[in-house]
Amino acid sequence: MKRPRVTDVVLALLCLMYFITYLDRVNVSSAADGFSRDFGLNRTEIGLVFSAFAYPYLVFQIIGGWISDRFGAHRTLIVCGVAWAGATVLTGLAGGLTSMLAARILLGFGEGATFPAATTAMSRWVPKAQRGYAQGLTHAAARIGNAAAPSAIVLIMAKYGWRESFYVCASISFGWVAAWALTFTEFPKDHPRVTALEIASLPPPATNAAKVPWRRLFKRMAPVAIVYFCYGWTLWLFLSWIPQYFLHSQNLDLKQSALFASCVFLAGVLGDTLGGIVTDRILKRTGDLRRARSSMVSVCMFLSMLSLIPLMFTHSLGISLIFLSAGFFFSEMTIGPMWATPMDIAPNHCGTASGIMNTGSALAAITSPVVAGFIIDRTGNWQLPFVGSMLLMGIGVLLAYRIRPDSQFV
Repeated sequence: MKRPRVTDVVLALLCLMYFITYLDRVNVSSAADGFSRDFGLNRTEIGLVFSAFAYPYLVFQIIGGWISDRFGAHRTLIVCGVAWAGATVLTGLAGGLTSMLAARILLGFGEGATFPAATTAMSRWVPKAQRGYAQGLTHAAARIGNAAAPSAIVLIMAKYGWRESFYVCASISFGWVAAWALTFTEFPKDHPRVTALEIASLPPPATNAAKVPWRRLFKRMAPVAIVYFCYGWTLWLFLSWIPQYFLHSQNLDLKQSALFASCVFLAGVLGDTLGGIVTDRILKRTGDLRRARSSMVSVCMFLSMLSLIPLMFTHSLGISLIFLSAGFFFSEMTIGPMWATPMDIAPNHCGTASGIMNTGSALAAITSPVVAGFIIDRTGNWQLPFVGSMLLMGIGVLLAYRIRPDSQFV
């Protein structure tokens, strides 16, 4: 059999990392019914557990992006992997709300630099014409982690218990760290199996200057970060509460709710993959970065907003499943163009730039689950949290046009 290209192996490893990191984020929402009973938590406290990892995750977006630009994705992701795998073990060992929060905070430290560091790796290992596809594919793998988590965690919980589900996830994480350490090299030219044809297809190595023009870069990336916050609000609402939505709002049992949640997350897999393909095809056909990135993001956010409106008028299980899936599908179609944008704007500082962008989603990860939990506790209405998603998607539709991927940062 023909050996796979090294560039494909690197992309596959990054896809596996995205899968694992989102498995480790969503497993807590699938296990919430178990640990909340053991610890006697209300839904607001569960929301705090969901969002706890996002505080250090927010802080380490920019720091981690700079570290990956400065010291490379190889070392950065090894350290990150050991930290998030260890945090997953500690989550299984938690004895109450305080220790659960501490473990989730450590998870945020471990995962804070992962996506910016992966963007640094992609800027060196992925051809420019395939950036949207690569970002869409890796995030599709993340959504497969979302989709796999509810059913997989429930199966492990049913046979062994909620603690054991975290130990299984941790073992997978440690395995990935070993594979990354042994396989990846910082620059393609240094890999013993890379071919001259592969190197010729890749962009020239970026000049990673030690000094980052912080003020100008922040100003340049601010509109991108705000739009990504608008997207992130819906993302973290879905990741945190969709399993519980089907369990309690639709009165399903644990296995049924996991199945329906997985269906919604699988729609995100399709959205991520298709979004990456479409943004690259628009760019190839038109040569217009604004149309391929900004306009596509705006259109997809608008369609996501429209998809969530029927939830306000019906409580039917089938209709809820269809429109939640549609809303998540269109929301996830923005991922390919959004994550390609930092590489378009600031190729010499793409790790830092993507970290600035992802602070928007990290801030949403802090606020969205807690606000949703508070609303549900106070009103008992599981539809109301989606109103915030619709409002912010509408804002994102307008602000997406402030993104200027065609104006490269120098």
